Amino acid sequence: MSSREISDAKSGITHRQSYGFRDPVVKHVVDKFVSRSDVGFEKYGSTLDDERRLKMKGLTKYLNDIQEELMDAVLYIQAAREELQDLSEDALIDRHRDDHYKEPRAYNLASDYDDETED
Repeated sequence: MSSREISDAKSGITHRQSYGFRDPVVKHVVDKFVSRSDVGFEKYGSTLDDERRLKMKGLTKYLNDIQEELMDAVLYIQAAREELQDLSEDALIDRHRDDHYKEPRAYNLASDYDDETED
């Protein structure tokens, strides 16, 4: 029995709705929500609905959790921006290095004068 089935049995869930998705991006997000819910249940042994209904956590705690998650999100955004900047700088350096070290065009001076005839 999977952790999802165990969770369902404990919560009295006898049927799960199945959805068709026209947009695979939406499907991926929903899959991640379900997976995240499973991880949370495995870790804490309860769902967000349990916490709310059983008054395991009050409004202040929810607000603190939201604030902490958003602060973490801002840090992740900054780290991603810095990573992107590093990648951009590395690409510019590589491009400059490639341009700088290209072999100069070989000139064939003799062929430049082939069209001229001597008098």
